[in-house]
Amino acid sequence: MVGEKFDARKVGTTGLSWSNWSGHQHCQPLDFVKVSGVGELSEIVGAAGAAGRQITTVGSGHSFTATALSDDLLLDITSIAGVISVDRASGLVEVGAGTILADLNRELDRLGLAMPNLGDIDRQTVAGAVSTGTHGTGSALPNISAQIEQVKLMNSKGEVEEFSPGSDELLAARVAVGSLGVLVSITLRTVPAFNLHRVDAPMDLDEVLADFERITEENEHFEFFVFPYTRTALTLSRNRTDRPLAPRSQADRFLGDVVLENGLGDLALRLTGRFPSIIPKMARYSTGFMSQSEQIDRSHRVFANYRTIRFNEMEYALPVEAGPVALSRVMELIEGEGFPLAMPIECRVSAGDDALISQAHGRPTAYIAVHQHQTVEYEPYFREIEKIFREYDGRPHWGKLHFREAADLAPSFSRWTDFQAVRDRLDPDRNFSNAYVTKVLGA
Repeated sequence: MVGEKFDARKVGTTGLSWSNWSGHQHCQPLDFVKVSGVGELSEIVGAAGAAGRQITTVGSGHSFTATALSDDLLLDITSIAGVISVDRASGLVEVGAGTILADLNRELDRLGLAMPNLGDIDRQTVAGAVSTGTHGTGSALPNISAQIEQVKLMNSKGEVEEFSPGSDELLAARVAVGSLGVLVSITLRTVPAFNLHRVDAPMDLDEVLADFERITEENEHFEFFVFPYTRTALTLSRNRTDRPLAPRSQADRFLGDVVLENGLGDLALRLTGRFPSIIPKMARYSTGFMSQSEQIDRSHRVFANYRTIRFNEMEYALPVEAGPVALSRVMELIEGEGFPLAMPIECRVSAGDDALISQAHGRPTAYIAVHQHQTVEYEPYFREIEKIFREYDGRPHWGKLHFREAADLAPSFSRWTDFQAVRDRLDPDRNFSNAYVTKVLGA
């Protein structure tokens, strides 16, 4: 197909719409192609690049922003998946970029390996997770993209380029929001498989915030949730252990996760959307269900949560020392203005990293995330909360909702111009720049 007039309809579909996981972002691309492999991807991308078309890739649709939207050519890369090679001695594992994290985790476990840290959702593709700066929690652990040792990236000519440690190209490609080309494969640094001991415990919010530094340093992985209009936080501590497995029973998982948290939780959130005045009372009622529990299981099963409630989310990365005061101010704003936000606020931490436009670039980071059920308006409330985050030089998560643009984002990243230089070299014609990329990274 290279050199021919481009026509994705030979291998794809026209007229189909696409929407993300929450249903908030949607588009109807001119052509929507699910590629079967790297060879077909090369043909399609090469021809599209020669024709000057806009090329956007999509995985499982777990970004809340418009990062995957296109009115031109949309490529589904989820068939480029699976473990390609494994070096058990070094722990380096090359995987197809369209691999779903949950599938990767199971395969790594079979091989006696594991990711050192993960977020609490495992339905993203590896490409989507690293491109947007997805992270877990742990003050000594950076985000997932920091585990990358090498990437293979397809340019607009349909050619695959390899970037290894020591290059600005790799530091840019680790977190690039799809702006440099199509990720084909990613080599990750894994660790020997391990078990985690998870303890869930309610604590007074003021105690958590006052002792935030000590708690986050004493636990390998720590986070907490707190409902607006309440003062009790549900803390989650996860630490490595050699103790034998003691997982939750299937009955407990079904009752707690499927029936109560997601089933009845979704119904309650829909009810608060219709009757927002009941939110404070509902929050206090929900907090009453918090109780201490613990489990020991394989790491990937402890990291990931079962989640079917559809929502929209904004998350900001702040200097770690600003986390407690910023969260306190967000709570005060919500409660003082009576914002109808019924879902809990989440707080996590991570080490800094060196990816050029990572949210955690160059600094230990606290993340604060606010959520709103998919059926309820979010924008006016998120905009006001964002003003607080910006006062602390907050950086938005690239895959979660925010209202920033390139001009005001650039000063927050010390290597912004270096990233743009790499972008100019790898995609000079901006074939990989959709409306969202142009908005947040510039033309």
